[in-house]
Amino acid sequence: MTTTATNHTATPLFSTDYHIYINHTDAGGIVYHANHLVFFENCRRDWFTKLNLNGYFMHSDEGQVQHFVVSQAQLQYKKAILLDEVINVRIDRVELKPASIVFYQSIHRRLPADADEKQRSSTNTLLSSSKIVIACVQNQIKPEPPQSTNASSTTTAVDNATPMRPIRVPEKLYNTIQQAIAHHADEQ
Repeated sequence: MTTTATNHTATPLFSTDYHIYINHTDAGGIVYHANHLVFFENCRRDWFTKLNLNGYFMHSDEGQVQHFVVSQAQLQYKKAILLDEVINVRIDRVELKPASIVFYQSIHRRLPADADEKQRSSTNTLLSSSKIVIACVQNQIKPEPPQSTNASSTTTAVDNATPMRPIRVPEKLYNTIQQAIAHHADEQ
C-alpha cells in the first residue's frame, strides 16, 4: 500500500529514538513488519505524553468512556530495520478531523554522532512511512442481563462485546493538538 507523500526533509512535528532489540526481530535480525506499527504507536503515545494528554481513555462529563481506535493504516516499507540499530520515529504531519485524527509518520535510520556529513546524507535513510487514521469512539455500556440457568443457553464474545459509536474528538484533545500544530508551524 502506498501512503500520501510527506516531506521527510522538513522538521517533524515530533520525533523520538528507539533501540532495536532481539524481541523486535525475526531469526535473521530484521524487524518484523508488524513492529513498524508498534513503533508508530509508541511514537504517538510519547507525543501525547509530551503534550500532557492521556489519549487512550477519557471520560465524558456524563462518565462515559471515550477512546481511540485505529480505523485505517497504510504502510509503505522501504528498507529493512536491523537488530542493534537506533531508529528515529517521527510524526511528520497531523490532520484533525471532526471525529478522527490522521497521522503521517515515518521511520528513519539514526546515524552515530561521529558520522561525517557525506555519510549522514547517504545513510539517513527512510525505512518506512505510514498514514494512520485514529477514530474517536464512545463505549455504549449496557447493563448485564441476568444469567440464565438454562444449560442450553450460551453466550458468545459478540454478545459480550461492548458496542461503540463514533463521536467527535474531545475538545481538550482537539485544542491541545491544534495548538501543537500551530506552534510547530510558527517555528518553521
